[in-house]
Amino acid sequence: MQNKRHLTHADIMPLGEYTKVRRERRREITELKKDRRVEVGPFATFYFENATTMWSQIQEMLYIEKGGDAQIDDELMAYNPLIPQGRELVATVMFEIDESARRARELARLGGIENGAFIEIDGERVIGQPDPTRENTSAEGKASAVQFLRFEFTPTQIVAFKAGARVVLGFDHSNYGHMTMLPEPVRAALAEDFAQELG
Repeated sequence: MQNKRHLTHADIMPLGEYTKVRRERRREITELKKDRRVEVGPFATFYFENATTMWSQIQEMLYIEKGGDAQIDDELMAYNPLIPQGRELVATVMFEIDESARRARELARLGGIENGAFIEIDGERVIGQPDPTRENTSAEGKASAVQFLRFEFTPTQIVAFKAGARVVLGFDHSNYGHMTMLPEPVRAALAEDFAQELG
């Protein structure tokens, strides 16, 4: 399922069947996500999505909310756009601060941060594109604690990424100018999100 570009009803397990295998599937997803998670700075974490992580999210929503078949279309509509389409990486970015007053204070300083995320391949930057359907920064200048970002690559950049180029993930923001080099296991895992052929 990892390299699928779109999930349909046929991919979704009936609730009874999923319940039987849920513990094992959740363990598998936890292992998968280890190489798709990158911390940048003191409290931002990138979770890079693919068809498998989105399948798990949909199954969990159906398990928790018990909406049955009527809920499936809504979940597919919500999560299919977060599956990379072969020339891109897609990430859920979370600003994770436990203490509520500090969280509010920090997010108030991070307005517009959704426009400053980047992935740098051998010194060449790919700027993240925020989800245009969401309010990523409020009118008061407060950043959302959860952001959805899409990074679109050229064929040349994809070849370099797959070949093991130095990849840096970061933010270019006046109040959060942090970056980190992608660990090799993460780079290798994310390289699988790109199409095998780029014709």
